[in-house]
Amino acid sequence: MYSKEALKVFLEKQMQLFDEPVAESMEEAAEFLEDCMAVEVNSIKEVRRYLDGMGADVSGMSAQEIEEAAEVFRLPSGKYLIVEG
Repeated sequence: MYSKEALKVFLEKQMQLFDEPVAESMEEAAEFLEDCMAVEVNSIKEVRRYLDGMGADVSGMSAQEIEEAAEVFRLPSGKYLIVEG
């Protein structure tokens, strides 16, 4: 399950990761995120840990650089949604 906040942010900002929209409603967004096994995490440290665990070389990246990655969506609450593109 994804928070409503995460679904809304993904719908609004999906073009940062994809060339064309992949979802047009909250339901489609939820289905898409489930299909690509997106994760919602609580902090930038958890984002770093997740990306490192997936094999991304994030050791030399600053927190800001990680936040600016196309697959990382910062949520208004301070949490993050990570979507593998």
